Formats: sequence, C-alpha cells, structure tokens
Amino acid sequence: MKKRDILLAGGIVLVALVMLLVMHVTGETKGDQVQITVNGEIYGTYPLEKDQTIEVTEGEFHNVIRIEDGQAYMEEADCPDGYCKEQGRISGQKQTIVCLPHKLVVEVIRQKDTDSKAVDDDLVPDTIAK
Repeated sequence: MKKRDILLAGGIVLVALVMLLVMHVTGETKGDQVQITVNGEIYGTYPLEKDQTIEVTEGEFHNVIRIEDGQAYMEEADCPDGYCKEQGRISGQKQTIVCLPHKLVVEVIRQKDTDSKAVDDDLVPDTIAK
C-alpha cells in the first residue's frame, strides 16, 4: 500500500471512532410517559415513574403492558405470534412496542413543554421488522 492510502484509511477509521464516541456520549433521550394507541386512537398515557400494569381489552383481544423501574414492556398478549412480548423493555423517547395483530402501539414520549412542542419532537420512531 502507498503511504497516501494508509493515511486515508487511518483518517476514515478516526472519523468512524469519533462518530461512535459522539453517539455513545449523547445517548438516547429518555422519555417520561408511555402512550398506548389502539387502532390509531389514543387508549391512554401513563407515567414511566409509576410502576403499574395496564390491561387493554378491545373486542376479542387482550394485552397487558407493565411499567416497572422506568421501563415499559409487553407482559402478556393473546395474539397468534406473541412477537410483541419479545420486543423487550423500552424507555427511550420514540421507542415502540407494536402488537400488529391487535393494532396496538406502546410508544415512549416526553411530556409537552408549555409551548406545546415536545423536547426533541423531530426524533423518528424506531422501526421494528420481523
């Protein structure tokens, strides 16, 4: 390899390391509430600071969302695949748990500021694909 190629490769590695460090230091923005929607309609909004269990029964389906230690997760679901229970715990703003068969979404949000614009409102929700 030529000296120029080695310097170029080293520069690329350095830029990648700096970007990784910035992403690690800034981390994700924590949310303070979870909002549950069913079929696009808001079912309820619940604080992450309070440990609680939310049971959602709509028609033929039943889901249980658990909030514990500032994190939310799907504790029970009677959907055919149960994939929503495998999506883990969420606490970062715009993180979601989706139960597609039940059209249920659990999303971490931040309480609105007084100017009615959420902090970091431009964040994009995580995408979950199976």
